[in-house]
Amino acid sequence: MLKPGVVNRRLVGEVIERLEKKGFKIVGMKMVHPTEAIAKSHYAEHEGKPFFGDLVDYLTSGPVVAMVLQADNCVTLVRKYVGSTKPEDAQPGTIRGDYCIHTSRNIIHASDSDESAEREIALWFKAEEIFDWKDCEDGWY
Repeated sequence: MLKPGVVNRRLVGEVIERLEKKGFKIVGMKMVHPTEAIAKSHYAEHEGKPFFGDLVDYLTSGPVVAMVLQADNCVTLVRKYVGSTKPEDAQPGTIRGDYCIHTSRNIIHASDSDESAEREIALWFKAEEIFDWKDCEDGWY
């Protein structure tokens, strides 16, 4: 998910381009302004932690771009490509390393496990909003 900071900074296209150039296949994507209920559900594992309220406030502060990506070992690869949650630990060349300065305003979310990905996809997408399309084989694209 591209968080409100990416939208505000007009980086949506650039970040999506990087994900596609890496080889991730986008099978679901939409822009949505999260409600407090969805934000709390999305970050449910952090409820009760001191930063939970800030996470919810940031996620609901503007529109996000929710995506479903596909690739072999997708969760592991996306996490590496996105970079460390803490900007000071995120390597240059990763999305967070190149575009993020503050942990509390982390610009992108990546699921941390296949189970989390399934739960989060179900939260943001209906089954009919996900398209498992095939690459063109006849070169007409």
